[in-house]
Amino acid sequence: MSASAPRVLLLGFGAIGRQLVTLFDPSEFEVSAFVRDAATHRERGALGVALYDDNLPKLIDAHDIVVECAGVAAAKEHGPAVITRGKDLVLTSVGALADPDARQALLSGPGKVHVTSGAIGGFDLWAALAESNAVDTVKIRTTKNAESLIQGWMNDDERAQLENATEPFLLFSGKPSDAIAKFPGNVNVSVALAWATRGRGSSDDELLARSLERVSVELVASPNLIKTRHDIEVSGSAGTFSLVSESSPHPVNPKTSAITALSVAHTLRQAVGSLQ
Repeated sequence: MSASAPRVLLLGFGAIGRQLVTLFDPSEFEVSAFVRDAATHRERGALGVALYDDNLPKLIDAHDIVVECAGVAAAKEHGPAVITRGKDLVLTSVGALADPDARQALLSGPGKVHVTSGAIGGFDLWAALAESNAVDTVKIRTTKNAESLIQGWMNDDERAQLENATEPFLLFSGKPSDAIAKFPGNVNVSVALAWATRGRGSSDDELLARSLERVSVELVASPNLIKTRHDIEVSGSAGTFSLVSESSPHPVNPKTSAITALSVAHTLRQAVGSLQ
């Protein structure tokens, strides 16, 4: 890595990326961003970030580390190129790891994936339990504002149910992989929880695949809800451990939490430290 400020490439420069760069100390990082249309982003103001919309392989090679903050689809499309070129990747859209092909590509090296915890905490506790084979069941119930859960694939009746809800109701129950397929911008935390409780003993790919089958996900739609709530319960031979968090929505993109960018900044600093 260069002796000067670490060179950071952002994949995406939307709500998370724009908040992220405001969290850095002056001269802490030299930041660029790969976006779909650089001209459009420049019109919004670049916040001192160099913007590019072509030649991604050259950009990856020119930077010390890459931060994905563009959504599950973009993580699956561009993340593997970062890894195969030997660069480390800070993964914000952890839901990409629920897809078997993307998971294998992202975890096969030579670059390393650094998974953000996003809107939840307790990763050290969950990891300690899993590494000691002290985990039997993992449950997460996420309660979000009903209208923020409207998806493009929904029919008119499904959309109306969310738009006109008068009390909380269970919208989804199942495994993280199915949850991500239906709500890619809302339940990355379920895959992050599976990552934290994957344990050890074989490859991360195999460990995560098993862990994803162990995690149970519920998504509750609640009208007029401001803060997103996550109720996590992990139980096993060491006992039952619960964690509840309530996070404010991002002011620009209510589908994500305001704490997400803070988590990404923390993970990035840790990842850069490991490269030195």
